[in-house]
Amino acid sequence: MTRTEILEEFRKLSAKERLEVIEAALHLVQEDLQSIERPLTPPERTRQLAAAAEALRSAYAEDDELTSFTALDSQDIHA
Repeated sequence: MTRTEILEEFRKLSAKERLEVIEAALHLVQEDLQSIERPLTPPERTRQLAAAAEALRSAYAEDDELTSFTALDSQDIHA
């Protein structure tokens, strides 16, 4: 159903029914807004990144392919 069709049907409702529909729509919007994640605070972000790093620690320890470029870490880079 398009927006235009919805509004056409909406016009056919009584004032009381329109208010009920508006209230129901507002509740749906509120639910949607509550499900949106809020931005992480810096301490939360740090904890999340630390947990992710810890989860991948064994993969990096066991797979030389993932750490092959670390051999270059001691070399100076001159632009």
